[in-house]
Amino acid sequence: MQKRTIIIYSSVDGQTKKICCHIKNILILNNHLVDVFSVNDLTQEITAFDKIIIASSIRYGKHNEQIEKLIKENSEFLNSKKTAFISVNLVARKAEKSKPDTNPYVIKFFNSIEWKPTLAAVFPGKLDYKLYSFRDRLLIKLIMMMTKGPINSKTVIEYTNWTEVDEFAKKFAAI
Repeated sequence: MQKRTIIIYSSVDGQTKKICCHIKNILILNNHLVDVFSVNDLTQEITAFDKIIIASSIRYGKHNEQIEKLIKENSEFLNSKKTAFISVNLVARKAEKSKPDTNPYVIKFFNSIEWKPTLAAVFPGKLDYKLYSFRDRLLIKLIMMMTKGPINSKTVIEYTNWTEVDEFAKKFAAI
């Protein structure tokens, strides 16, 4: 029997959405029926699904507020299902901050919610200065300067390790 899976995401610049669509394709190959929704366009009741993935990018040090609200309102249900949480953030470009138990954003987030996902992953996103507003570009450059990252305005680096995304998707398909 096919598992009905929903992937709910929040993506500011598109990388989290890209990761979720990639995972969807792998899950389909593994006999899942998959719906993907932005948290802002969610039209389905999550209770209609067997498995749930929730993914959020980081902006200004926090996961999306709508994602947080969704989780807090449904934590009991989420804890009764096979679920996963994905955080996409540039801090994860550093190996020592690329796991759920070593990424400061994920640690802080998990400490603020009651949901305990079956699986969790942290994927580094994409740095593309030209996508950012002037204000965001300055803030990201400041953060990159402090963390010894690239600060050239023409920088475009996709840090996402697609092999790790594939492995995560296959692992989720198997649970």
